[in-house]
Amino acid sequence: GLQELGVANGEDLKETLTNCTEPLKAIEQFQTENGVLLPSLQSALPFLDLHGTPRLEFHQSVFDELREKLLERVSAIALEGKVEERYKKLEDLLEKSFSLVKMPSIQPVVMCVMKHLPKVPEKKLKLVMADKDLYKACAVEVKRQIWQDNQALFGDEVSPLLKQYILEKENILFSNDISVLHNFFSPSPKTRRQGEVVQKLTQMIGKNVKLYDMVLQFLRTLFLRTRNVHYCTLRAELLMSLHDLEISEICTVDPCHKFTWCLDACIREKFVDNKRARELQGFLDGVKKGQEQVLGDLSMILCDPFAINTLALSTIRHLQDLVGQDTLPRESPDLLLLLRMLSLGQGAWDMIDSQVFKEPKMEAELITKFLPMLMSFVVDDHTFNVDQKLPSEEKGPIPYPSTIPEAFTKFLLENRIACEIGLYYILHITKQRNKNAFLRLLPALVETFSDLAFSDIFLHLLTGNLTLLGDEFALEEFCTSLFDGFFLTACSRKENVHRHVLRLLLHLHHKVAPAKLESLQKALEPTKQSGEAVKELYNQLTEKLELRKPSPAEVTETPSMELPLPTVPTPASR
Repeated sequence: GLQELGVANGEDLKETLTNCTEPLKAIEQFQTENGVLLPSLQSALPFLDLHGTPRLEFHQSVFDELREKLLERVSAIALEGKVEERYKKLEDLLEKSFSLVKMPSIQPVVMCVMKHLPKVPEKKLKLVMADKDLYKACAVEVKRQIWQDNQALFGDEVSPLLKQYILEKENILFSNDISVLHNFFSPSPKTRRQGEVVQKLTQMIGKNVKLYDMVLQFLRTLFLRTRNVHYCTLRAELLMSLHDLEISEICTVDPCHKFTWCLDACIREKFVDNKRARELQGFLDGVKKGQEQVLGDLSMILCDPFAINTLALSTIRHLQDLVGQDTLPRESPDLLLLLRMLSLGQGAWDMIDSQVFKEPKMEAELITKFLPMLMSFVVDDHTFNVDQKLPSEEKGPIPYPSTIPEAFTKFLLENRIACEIGLYYILHITKQRNKNAFLRLLPALVETFSDLAFSDIFLHLLTGNLTLLGDEFALEEFCTSLFDGFFLTACSRKENVHRHVLRLLLHLHHKVAPAKLESLQKALEPTKQSGEAVKELYNQLTEKLELRKPSPAEVTETPSMELPLPTVPTPASR
């Protein structure tokens, strides 16, 4: 590249030395012609020789200094004067310097020039893209220009990040730290979007609407292919991350922006209040004819587990309030809106798959039969608690209702929204340490809509809440209902359930009766088909149980403590 600029290089020196009669004079002449052309410098250079400083070191330091000044000047040009003028200067500079782009010492300058150009010439972008090392070295601003016309290449860059994101979510759900206070839904939305993947994607997109649309398309495709709801979370987090940075170029063109912003505030509070409910309703009602496709994106935003969690918690809270107000669910507009959003979120996959952008129809029986049934469970609890406080002589012991209406089990099996709300009601009573209500409703979880009761998010929350009922694990009846009646029914066919049971036992094994623990240990032994995660958890549990067993020394010493005492005759026998 130096020859193109009229600067001598190593080849020129080699040729000069090959064809000359006096090599030393030739070298001196080459140095004079190609050195720093500053008259005052020539007399100063011998001083460096006296100090033993090699000329290479001197020239290298001058070169580094000049390069830094040049980088500063390029950055300054990019900000000064009229737009057309500054870009013309940078384009001229790029034209002169691009031939040196593969020279490591000059490369940073060329890359800096390209970084500040909003549109790098197509020819140069193609040369960068064709060379792996150049592509790796160029700034993200240049890569964006390459990516926007090369979806496959952009997909290759984004794909590892999406895999990493899903893995991070699954690691949280299967974490060995089981706690009711710190669970999957504990981090605030703002904290979550500071995560590495969201930040990297935000940087890769910048202000480029085309790249943003590509990422959304990747997320929709992966959601359709895998049904993994964490892609819905990422869709919302990415938009809100761009919102935090005030990237108006993207936020103003995404029709979901204001809806997502309002919902984000609800997720932060873990509750949908009346004011925000009205705002959200306004957005849904405002979808105009011909723009129904936006419902596909809105449904994906509402399918985010963090949104479902907020809507479901708000629904349970509303139902409790309605019990106190003697009001039926159908008479509460706020509750009906929550159900509408839950329905839209749960129908996201079907809507995007079928491309029929229409709000799912709500079943009347959900509102007229299922929710009043849940309210009757709340009333049963209140009645039982009041009965317990009455003086005992006035009545016999009143047992807690043990049967569940057949319709409840049927709703959980056939209606997705009913199932979601039912599961959150069970989480609610578990968190309240309501053992009676929990054992009453537990049998209904064996068969649910799409096996939702065996989904990772529900089991993650349930295992956390069960730590509050730790003392109950000593009771045979409780353990039989929980393990034999629920968990073990799915362990053999669902590895994730196997993992969650082992997580729970790792945390609460010391509370379980020894005989029950032994039978559970046998039942949970991994098979040849079991994955590494199950085997690892089982080994951890086995190690913990081994540590709890008394040592052989203790066992042999115990009988010596029980030697029969010598018989002492009583005064009467003398």
